[in-house]
Amino acid sequence: METYLILRRSAWRDLDEAEEARARAATESERLSELVEWRRSYTFAECDGALGSVCIYEAVSPEALRHHAATAVLPVDEIVKVVETVVVRPDPAATAA
Repeated sequence: METYLILRRSAWRDLDEAEEARARAATESERLSELVEWRRSYTFAECDGALGSVCIYEAVSPEALRHHAATAVLPVDEIVKVVETVVVRPDPAATAA
């Protein structure tokens, strides 16, 4: 498997919609585990207030990622293959809202 980033621009109106999408993604990742493995996602705020995400997956191909997204009803704006990972510091622990 290779590492890929998936960019999803202005995909959700709020965190509730994003959470529903994450639940669908998790279900399909489990079902398609031989083809794709979801590693992590970062949800970000767009200038217009919508939410987007950058998702990191291990997958056998971009086509497998598109299939996963279609079955989980997730948008895909761009898929980029990662050629190198550089970790300067580990991600900070999530803080309570």
